[in-house]
Amino acid sequence: MPRYEYRCRSCGDTFELSRPMSQSAAPAACPAGHEDTVKLLSTVAVGGTAGTSAPAPRAAGGGCCGGGCCG
Repeated sequence: MPRYEYRCRSCGDTFELSRPMSQSAAPAACPAGHEDTVKLLSTVAVGGTAGTSAPAPRAAGGGCCGGGCCG
């Protein structure tokens, strides 16, 4: 189940809720009971391993079918 992050405009607290995607836009009360909250945009970090190399170059000729049919 996705987790959504919210911020309370009344007290400034941020909090997370797990809820179905179908309820992602539904209002959420802060843990202190305030109703004036806003859903925050989440960021996704994608990491890789250090030292990964680029893919090997393709064979000479390129183009469709190895370059033989693009005359």
